[in-house]
Amino acid sequence: MSSQAAGAAELARGAEHQDATRPKGPLVWRDMDQQELDAAYNQSKYAPNQAQVQERRAVNSARARERLGAPLRFAYGASAIEGLDVYRTNKAKAPINVFIHGGAWRNGRAADFAYLAEIFVHAGAHSVILDFTNIDAAGGNLMVMAEQVHSAVAWVYKNAGTFGGDANRLYVSGHSSGGHLAGTVVTADWRKFGLPADVVKGGLLCSGMYDLKPVRLSARSNYVKFTDEIEQELSALRHLDRLACPVIVGYGTCETPEFQRQARDFAAALKSAGKPHQLLVGEAYNHFEMLETLANPYGLLGHAVLAQMRLSAA
Repeated sequence: MSSQAAGAAELARGAEHQDATRPKGPLVWRDMDQQELDAAYNQSKYAPNQAQVQERRAVNSARARERLGAPLRFAYGASAIEGLDVYRTNKAKAPINVFIHGGAWRNGRAADFAYLAEIFVHAGAHSVILDFTNIDAAGGNLMVMAEQVHSAVAWVYKNAGTFGGDANRLYVSGHSSGGHLAGTVVTADWRKFGLPADVVKGGLLCSGMYDLKPVRLSARSNYVKFTDEIEQELSALRHLDRLACPVIVGYGTCETPEFQRQARDFAAALKSAGKPHQLLVGEAYNHFEMLETLANPYGLLGHAVLAQMRLSAA
């Protein structure tokens, strides 16, 4: 589907979520008033089956842990939440995929996403799933979350040998607010950690946010204490000069109009900057369903990330 066609379809779907009888208020972002913008950063408005998908995730993660066994648990920081789960493959010096979960920056734990580990373990890679603080526990400071995630990735790079991983084949994946955080990982200045610029060899950014300006204008500012510094530093779109790896950008056609636009605009910026990238569009997938395709080696995201890591389905 062309970008123009995708945009038209997005507007048509967005209209379904608007009250035609409601007078439009002052524009806040592009052609959206405050109510429309708030809805455009609230996936539940566009995904009526959110609860069912989350229930499937819990069941599938429990089954995955039964099959794979308990993960290795490592601390990467001082606080109790700063830990990560490692599901090991049986290959020696294997590549690593680090997954950063979403949850509107407010919820989610590594154990909730164990179902994503099997695709990597069976293909010959270690799956690392991060825990990190949530925005409420961080007092609204998004920088605290980003710093923890960056510290976790740095720990994996420095300590890959402790679980049989190859630090020189480290990849990052993220979804939703985790897609946002993954965007900050692939555009991080790793020199601050004393590490090479190409710590990350590839990234999968799905259904994320790459410019925080409109997010700051939305209802999410009720619990995120945005500042000019946070908006600037944690907007991956503004730091493409620091990007040193290929990136896969994905979104579903049943996601909110803003999440779709964020992905398309980010991919367009990558193209303009001459950065290697791939844009994947999940036809008829909503925000929560998109992540399920990562668990399937033949799914839209699963197939793409295995190819990025030069792996194949078991």
